[in-house]
Parts: sequence; structure tokens; C-alpha cells
Amino acid sequence: MMLFLATVGHCPGLLALALLGLVGLLPEACSGYPDEDEDYYMQELLSREHYYRIPAPEESPVEEDEPRPAARNKPKVKSGKSSIKQTGTKTKSVRASNKKTEKTPNSINDAERQYPSETVECPPLGLETLKIDDFQLHASTMQRYGLGAHRGRLNIQAGLYEDDLYDGGWCAGRNDPLQWFEVDARRLTKFTGVITQGRSSVWSSDWVTSYRVLLSNDSHTWVTLKNGSRELLFSGNKEKEIPVMNIFPRPVTARYIRINPRTWFSGGGICMRTEILGCPLPDPNNYYHRRNEITTTDNLDFKHHSYKEMRQLMKMVNDMCPNITRIYNIGKSYSGQKLYAFEISDHPGEHELGEPEFRYTAGSHGNEALGRELLLLLMQFMCQEYLSHNPRVRRLVHETRIHLLPSVNPDGYDKAVKAGSELSGWSLGRWSPDGLDIHHNFPDLNSILWEAEARKWVPRRYPNHHIPIPEWYQSQNATVAMETRALLGWMEKIPFVLGGNLQGGELVVTFPYDRTRPHRTMREATPTPDDPVFRWLAFSYASTHRLMTDAARRVCHTHDFAKEDGTINGASWHTAAGSMNDFSYLHTNCFELSMYVGCDKFPHESELPEEWENNRESLLVFMEQVHRGIKGVVRDMKGGGIANAIISVEGINHDIRTGRVF
Repeated sequence: MMLFLATVGHCPGLLALALLGLVGLLPEACSGYPDEDEDYYMQELLSREHYYRIPAPEESPVEEDEPRPAARNKPKVKSGKSSIKQTGTKTKSVRASNKKTEKTPNSINDAERQYPSETVECPPLGLETLKIDDFQLHASTMQRYGLGAHRGRLNIQAGLYEDDLYDGGWCAGRNDPLQWFEVDARRLTKFTGVITQGRSSVWSSDWVTSYRVLLSNDSHTWVTLKNGSRELLFSGNKEKEIPVMNIFPRPVTARYIRINPRTWFSGGGICMRTEILGCPLPDPNNYYHRRNEITTTDNLDFKHHSYKEMRQLMKMVNDMCPNITRIYNIGKSYSGQKLYAFEISDHPGEHELGEPEFRYTAGSHGNEALGRELLLLLMQFMCQEYLSHNPRVRRLVHETRIHLLPSVNPDGYDKAVKAGSELSGWSLGRWSPDGLDIHHNFPDLNSILWEAEARKWVPRRYPNHHIPIPEWYQSQNATVAMETRALLGWMEKIPFVLGGNLQGGELVVTFPYDRTRPHRTMREATPTPDDPVFRWLAFSYASTHRLMTDAARRVCHTHDFAKEDGTINGASWHTAAGSMNDFSYLHTNCFELSMYVGCDKFPHESELPEEWENNRESLLVFMEQVHRGIKGVVRDMKGGGIANAIISVEGINHDIRTGRVF
């Protein structure tokens, strides 16, 4: 084919001459200068004309009768190996409403009859987890940089005030069936499926309702995924947040994969977030892959655990290390599931004089499964290393009483895991069954303290610490989750000194206060009197994490926390009243921080070995910080311990109290 480009004034026209005759003349009426990508876009239009036909009226997308089963994870997966299990589902072809519905040759069922379906279980390539970097993502056009291909990642979030840098997905610069979103796997890969979402936005509604899939080994010659001689047309999304997964009739091997939107929501445009399912083929000569591959030498159970499996794992570790571990429960969830905690100490079940109490909690947001699994991995690691006489671990066990609560919200987790690690979206299972955010369900003691300070009652008439819980909050009619009440009782019973709650969806450590002092201010740095200590504690975790302080890493969503050493004051990020962190600081002696341990809230289990390597050192280092500072015993004239003695430090307007005598 010969291609001639003629420009008349500011209006380009294209003329393509084929060997056997004229293929087409595609004039475009316009005004002003052509866009920077105009020539490239029009050449793409011609060279892909065979594949990018306007859908004929009789073509129908593949649509499923019911959602596909979750991208569940196979049990007993060893380090670095995992898969997504898919089961067959009924499919149908959808025609116009005024015609009788019947199957068409491009349905998945027909494809399975023509080609025996090959069951291959492959994990996500890593658009959401950032294993796929920005340079591997390309698109035909984009509305602006903030809606470029690099933003087309599953579950990526836009800011409340959308700007040109961090928007909620890839959006094409034109709404026509010639657009495409491309992923370069950088090696031959056995592709098995695609997951799509619409654009994350408070202000607009954009999603793709059907699309085709094309594959290539050189990014120039493309082949459309077909069923026999017919091109497969997949059903996309029906709204912008719920992920939709389409599994191919049979795996296809290629290096590049493209999604070509064919139809989209009539009230919006072509916008999408996506994840690709595929198994990279072995390639010992692929230097890029070997350089970036993270492996672990720890022999741990890398998988997602159901409630029953979690309990069995805790029992197994307890049986391995009965002299240093104990399992107990702090209460029950909304549905009656026990909230199990795991203690690690040289004298489990006993509070030892001078030995600080430490806690890690996870899963207050049920869909943030990574923290849950990290604590289950940590208890296995501590037991194994203790038995191996690791001096660092043995010192921690002998000098600290450690409590691990891996699942604060097991009901929410069950809801998220039912959808699956890749299909639970951003918020499914986040709240308790009665619709409460457990992490922000604590009494707002900040307002009480600040009001007392404004009246100049502190510290003579009102304390600057151990702020009492309001009576209304303790009533049975108060909107308090059962899980929150269980946590309150736990905090009152055990004199914790330091704690961390593991969350997901970002890479940052936040510290109090989490609420801004001015009521109507959405974000403003609001430090505590112990701000230098909190900053050090946050930095101790972030600086030893593999990615949090890496200036070269990609931003998870909208904020580049690496520029702030991977830490931030909670209120300067976004204000939230009644957080667990603020309550712990104002009502108890415990300094509590939040660790956001990964961009992906619910990573596929094949990612767990790498996430463990990312967080292992940080988890240990943060526990060791409980021994910083001054510790001792306040005694009376006869040498007996004095409970509730107030200890003040000059220059710090926040006192602490001695614990009760055990």
C-alpha cells in the first residue's frame, strides 16, 4: 500500500492506494492546526482498518448471565507461585430488544465447542500493583496527561479535585471505535483474560460497554482475538466502579495486548481502568525480568486464608512454639465470628514488670487483605526464627509482649473474598455489616480536649491525657460497632505502649492527629505535643520498607508520599474524626500509627512473597522502637508500685499515667 498525505490549509486529508485499487479516502473537516498526534493517529486508522470495523448491527458482545466467580487463589501455594482459579459460566448473546434472542457464532460457548477450552490459571500481570511500569502502557490518544495510558490501572483513584496530573483512568482523546489501550508485557506471555473498570470520578460517568482484544508480537502486526472466523466482542462495564472480568476461550501467547473499545456509556466517553491476566513464559535471557524479580527464602504459607484457615494456621504456629505463643479472643464480630489475637512472649498470658506491651492490628477495613496476611506471615516467621535461635527475634520475644490481631473485621473480609482478590473493587467489604468504618468509629476526644483548651481548663480543671469516654458513646443505643467495643475493652485491659494498624491502598505511614483542628478545614497539619516522637516512629517503618521512600517509584494514586520520606501527618492528608490513632493517644498511653503497606488493597496471592519482602524488615524495626525512651517503676515509700501516677515531661503538654499493678 502507498500512502500519500495531502494538507490543504489546516485540513489534512488521507488518500490510500492499494495494489488492486482504491481502498479509501478519509477526509476530515477541521479548523485550526492539527493535534500533535494527528499524523500518527491517522496512520493507525489506515493500517488497522481491517481490524477496526464499525460493529455491524448483528454483532453482539459476549455477556454473562451472572458474575464470574472470584479471582480466588488456589490453596497451598508456595513462595512466589500462584494462580487464579476460574470456573465455567453460562454465556449468552444479546441482540436488539425487538428481535428474538439467539446464540451467535462469536459467543464463548460456541468457541468452546469449536476449540476445546484449555484451563490455564494465570495471575494479574501487575497494572494495579505497579509491577507494570508506565513505559509499558500506551494508548491511541488521551484527553490530557492526567488521563493518559499510565493512569489506566485497575482501582486507581482520582483526587476529590481532579487535576491534570492525577486523574482516575485512561480516557481517549476521541470517542470513536478506533481507540485502543495497549500493554507491553516485555516478554512472551500466555494471556488468559482482561478485567475492566470505568473511570474513577466524582464528577463524571465514563465507562466502556464492549470491546475487542488484539494481540501482537512486534506492536505493528495485530491479530484480533477470534472465535473461528468471527471476532470476539466482549461485554464491558455497566457502571464505573464494579470490575468486570472476561476470560478468553483459550489462552493466547503474545508480547503485546490491546483493548479496542467498541461501545461506551452514552452519557460519557471512552475511559477505562484495566488489569490483564497472563502467565509470562520462561525466558532466561530476559534481563529486565531477572533484574526486577523479587524472591523470598522464607518458608512460609503464602496464600489468602479464610477465617477457618486463619484459625488453623494460628493453631499450627501455637503447636510449633507452645512456650512462647498463646491464642485468645477479644470479642466477637457483628455476625458472631470471634476476633482472635495471637500473643508472642517468653511468658505468654502474663504481664511482666518492665516489659512493654506492643500490638499490631489489621483488617479493620475488611477488603484490605494484605495487612491480614502480613500478620499471619509475621507470626510464622517469629516462631521459625525463634526455634532457629535468631538472636534478634529471641531478644524481641524475651523483652517484649507482642500481640497480633490479624482480622478486626472478618465479616467485611468474607464479603470481599467472595468477590475475589481482583473483583472486589475499591470498597466492597470495607465497612462492618452494619455500615460502620471501624477504624473511624471511636469517640472524638479531639474536640473535647480542644474545647477545654479554648476555655483554658487544661491542665488544672481538665486533663491533657486519658480523656474520659463520653457517656453517650457508652450507651447501648450509640452507633458503635461490636468490633469497636471489643477493641475498646482490649485497650482498657492491656497497657499497650506502642501499636500499628496495617491498612492498604497506599504506601505511607500516617501519625496523629488525624483530625484537623478547624472544623471546616479538609486538610491541615495538626501535630500532637509528641510530634517529634511520632515522626521518628513513622520514619522507622517507612525508611526500612523497600518502596516507601524510593523517590523513583510510581505514585499509587494522587499523592507522592516519597517526597515526604514516606510519612505524613494524618490531618494534613485528609481529616477524619474518631480515628483509632487519635483515641489511643488521648485515652491511653499507647502511641498508635497507621501503616499503608501496599498500593493494592487485596493483591493476588502470587504477590504475597514480594509484599512480605517489602514489609518484613519494617515490621521488625517498628516493634523494636517500643524499647526507646525511658521506662521504670513509680514506687511508694514502702517500695510498692503506684498505679495511675501522673508523669509529666517539661515542654510536652501531654502527660502519661503509670499502669495498674498486676
